[in-house]
Amino acid sequence: MKTFKMISVSIISDHEEVPIAIEDGIVINQENSSRSWILELFTDQNYEAYFNELKMSNKVYVVKVIISYPENEPAHFEVVTYSVKQIGDHLSVLLRGTLKRVRRKYAESLLAELIEDGLTGEDLLSKFESDMKTRPALKDD
Repeated sequence: MKTFKMISVSIISDHEEVPIAIEDGIVINQENSSRSWILELFTDQNYEAYFNELKMSNKVYVVKVIISYPENEPAHFEVVTYSVKQIGDHLSVLLRGTLKRVRRKYAESLLAELIEDGLTGEDLLSKFESDMKTRPALKDD
């Protein structure tokens, strides 16, 4: 098994990205034949109803996770909510799933999308620099 520090996590739903505020998190590659991963996030109790609803539905959904360093490319996972437990004033949420696809080159995809949107010159550079820091979901995600 390999473990990684979770920097941020967002849930992708209907081409909309919903960031989840986390106190801490870990991503575990189980390195087994089914290529499964476990994601544990430690978050505010305000998300309890939301994650319990996802758990009860047993719905597979996509999460975008930045691992180890804020500058890293986001990894996309297809997961189900496995466990939701209160720990003190916080919530521990376990997600289980698989890596959706091999990481792609976010910078190149973002640049192509901004050019497609008609941005040029200083507007292109400014928007590119801003989006590289905030890492919004791309149209093709």
